[in-house]
Amino acid sequence: MAAVDELHDRLTEHGVGLAVRLWNGDTLGPEDAPWRLVLRHPWSLRALLVPATELNVGETYLDDVVDVEGSMVAALRDLRRLGGLQLGAVEQLGWLRRLPAPPRGAGRFRRSQRPRLRGRVHSQSRDSDAVRSHYDVGNDFYQLFLDPDLVYSCAVFAEQDRDLPATDRSVLARAQQRKLELICRKLHLHEGERLLDVGCGWGSLVIHAAREYGVEALGVTLSPAQAELARQRVRNAGLEDRVRIEVLDYRDVGGRFDAIASVGMVEHVGASELARYAGRLAARLNEGGRLLNHGITTGGRDVVRDLSRVRDSFVGRYVFPDGALVPAYRTVTELERAGLELWDVQQLRPHYARTLEHWVSNLESAAETARDLVGERTYRVWRAYMAGSAVAFERNELGVVQVLAVRPPHELPFGRAWMEPRSPEHPGSQGSDADRGERRR
Repeated sequence: MAAVDELHDRLTEHGVGLAVRLWNGDTLGPEDAPWRLVLRHPWSLRALLVPATELNVGETYLDDVVDVEGSMVAALRDLRRLGGLQLGAVEQLGWLRRLPAPPRGAGRFRRSQRPRLRGRVHSQSRDSDAVRSHYDVGNDFYQLFLDPDLVYSCAVFAEQDRDLPATDRSVLARAQQRKLELICRKLHLHEGERLLDVGCGWGSLVIHAAREYGVEALGVTLSPAQAELARQRVRNAGLEDRVRIEVLDYRDVGGRFDAIASVGMVEHVGASELARYAGRLAARLNEGGRLLNHGITTGGRDVVRDLSRVRDSFVGRYVFPDGALVPAYRTVTELERAGLELWDVQQLRPHYARTLEHWVSNLESAAETARDLVGERTYRVWRAYMAGSAVAFERNELGVVQVLAVRPPHELPFGRAWMEPRSPEHPGSQGSDADRGERRR
């Protein structure tokens, strides 16, 4: 108790009036705080802080040694502000060593929860296993926190929507429609053209592009669960004659296309495979073809995060095994080396912070249903991963960049106005019939 009181006092000195619930029901700190740290046992605090790694903190939460009541985003945002109190320094404090140590066997279930991947890193079979470990959690689970169109990537918010509460689900729905429209306009789609969507998810982009722009679209994914629902959505939209969904590795796609979209997929490719990735996509483009690559980047100038090589990464262990993030210039460099001309680069980092805040709010509001669908630990993995990512985007530790590249020769319009989504009546609206007709000419 005395050590917990001392930590509480130290955090208060650093500007965080930490609300705590102890194992005996006692509470510390403000009663009206947006979040509260719950210590399940007398040894919870020591288990949380020793060893001082991201993985240990995450796994302590997964094991319900500690919990967070209220907003997980607010909790991680506040705790990250404690720049003057590093975990490594906390570990050395004598008062922390006075706390009882966790009993032997605490965390014994962790290893069985980790994805087991076999084979060479970024071989096709291993990449397929890694992708399925993330996306085959269950379509019903994703529907709890995504927008109605099931767009699982950064939304694009209108200025008038940026400060509206995350509890308003219509805001996220509008922002995801804007993102789909932004991608289609950047790709300068015309009726009758062929579009390839690499990592198509549940088919939102190919459905939007076929319906609004009249293209013929192929969407590929490595997740059978995604593909099954995507095909159902294509049938429901009456677009079977224009949209095809396949479970297929991007390296096995044949044919040529007028436009290629890769949205939230390059993170799975691997830093060492980026040149081959760019070359294969460039080879699939017709002359004048456009490629839009939308992917998460590192915030540091030369920082590469290869999760296949990092042992103490919570996200690498439980969320994106074998994932890798690189600075934006690495992607641009490889696309240019593949013979494409760089045409546009857009940073969407603040938009992803807001997107994730919406997702976490939606998931937390459906916590009981989520636990029934996937279990307590999986719910906690996703709550922690998305909340932590939201804060990382806020702090510029992560970015998300759209790169538009073109295969010469081409005739794209001057300026940038043609890229922007049109929304004359309402943010997220698809525009008038006349507008849609203009886009198809």
